[in-house]
Amino acid sequence: MQLTEKHKQYWNINLKISTVLLVVWFVATFVMGWFARELNDINFIGPLGFYMSAQGSLIIYVAIIWYYAHYMNNLDKEYGVHEGELE
Repeated sequence: MQLTEKHKQYWNINLKISTVLLVVWFVATFVMGWFARELNDINFIGPLGFYMSAQGSLIIYVAIIWYYAHYMNNLDKEYGVHEGELE
């Protein structure tokens, strides 16, 4: 099956948003953990390093999932590949 230019454009946009969100996930997971001691010097509902480990990163994960689903639904409608409305 040959991909049309429209298919290539759709997948390029999908790869770009996936890459950006994976970078956000990486920062929230590994970079915040790596700098947890330094982040503990900042107080935000307690030490920031502890807060990000206990609650903050989970909130970021849910936000990433919501944003990706919302963005892809709009992109699917724009490119005419959406699943349609649920009845």
